[in-house]
Amino acid sequence: MIVVKTPAEVEVMRESALRVGKVLAELARFLRPGVTTNQLNDLAESRIRENGDVPSFKNLYGYPFATCISVNDAVVHGFPNDVPLREGDVVSVDVGVLRNGFHGDSAYTFVLAPASAEVLRLLKVTKESLYLGLAKAVVGQRVGDISHAIFAHTEKRNGYGVVRDLVGHGLGRRLHEDPQVPNFGRRGTGPILPDGLVLAIEPMINMGRKEVFQDKDGWTIRTRDGMPSAHFEHNVCVRRNRPDILSSFEEIEMAEKANPHLDASYY
Repeated sequence: MIVVKTPAEVEVMRESALRVGKVLAELARFLRPGVTTNQLNDLAESRIRENGDVPSFKNLYGYPFATCISVNDAVVHGFPNDVPLREGDVVSVDVGVLRNGFHGDSAYTFVLAPASAEVLRLLKVTKESLYLGLAKAVVGQRVGDISHAIFAHTEKRNGYGVVRDLVGHGLGRRLHEDPQVPNFGRRGTGPILPDGLVLAIEPMINMGRKEVFQDKDGWTIRTRDGMPSAHFEHNVCVRRNRPDILSSFEEIEMAEKANPHLDASYY
């Protein structure tokens, strides 16, 4: 069932989404070779709780961490661990915050310098596809219009593998609400988008093939061919004529560009 949000609820959700961005920006300032993903997770959880919020992911469906941190061939749902990060690593960080009864949910992919041209291009195209999908989040469009915009840019035009097994989703009082938002599909298909619907749109794009598998930890999703993957996620409210993006990458990008250990030269 699709749950439409009131204007007041949308503003509460905007605050939750913006708080996720601030947590991701703090991680962007801390990222460097030698740091572990467990350290990143602990920092994120500390900041979330210091702000009086609740980490959306922790204990959800039995997941034991406050963040999902996926490195290199890990697509999403990566378990934080004690392996030090290295130069050239691709690090996707997904964070959720529950505040005043509503969730914010955003993800960003970083690369530790020096990065290869191939990895930088993957990040560029994936991030571009997110905004192409967001542009379709307007009243009267369909879920398939969002899906097709992402798919056309990443797989059809640029030859990357769009993960079929994982999707974006509605967002609200529950972290995962209807409708599901695949990153592939046909224009003019799927549910019609109503005013006030809030979505988490999140392209998950592999450098190589689209096939993935679940690691032995029961959570981490990895590329079948071992090639890197990228993941960016925004929260958006469907409105007439234009989408209302509730989350923000602005502070994240500022921190990313200011950190000499990260390569943000792709945008």
